[in-house]
Amino acid sequence: MKRDEAGVAPDPVDARLGARLAELRAEHGWSLGELAERSGISRSTLSRAERAEISPTAALLNRLCAVYGRTMSQLLSEVEAEPAPVVRAADQQVWEDPASGFVRRSVSPPHGGLRGELVEGRLTAGADIAYDRPPVPGLEQHIWVREGALVVTAQDTDHRLAAGDCLRLRVWGPTRFSCPGPEDARYVLAVVRP
Repeated sequence: MKRDEAGVAPDPVDARLGARLAELRAEHGWSLGELAERSGISRSTLSRAERAEISPTAALLNRLCAVYGRTMSQLLSEVEAEPAPVVRAADQQVWEDPASGFVRRSVSPPHGGLRGELVEGRLTAGADIAYDRPPVPGLEQHIWVREGALVVTAQDTDHRLAAGDCLRLRVWGPTRFSCPGPEDARYVLAVVRP
């Protein structure tokens, strides 16, 4: 197994994700430089992510998903085994972005051919994640807050959501998710591709 400079083996999910990112770039016939221009991510960061030397952040994955026309759930499901119709709670893929305090659980059984999916998100108090573009323009999102408070900014409008509130929107441009606290926010995100 490949190890980093400190002799530590990369996280298995990061290794599969890096390999899939490299495959996607090859499928499109792009060099690292071309992908860097399309995504706005440096060549060195792209190279390190493909080699699983770094764990990609939510913002970085969002930019790559936008370039490849995939949702984050689609991309993450592509690094999993053959999709099943049922995914038990213990087997649902959890991905964490320690830099932003974001934890993402893929609730729906992964399947690339379906348009809808459910995701559970958790943001730590004070966390703030900005996405510069949607992974797929016109993506429909339903955001249902289960615990805490969440502020979702889309089209220059702040939507302040409390436990039980649900926001529906189509995403065409930048969005921001922030948790004002004092407690963490837990929410369900239903995503429907156009």
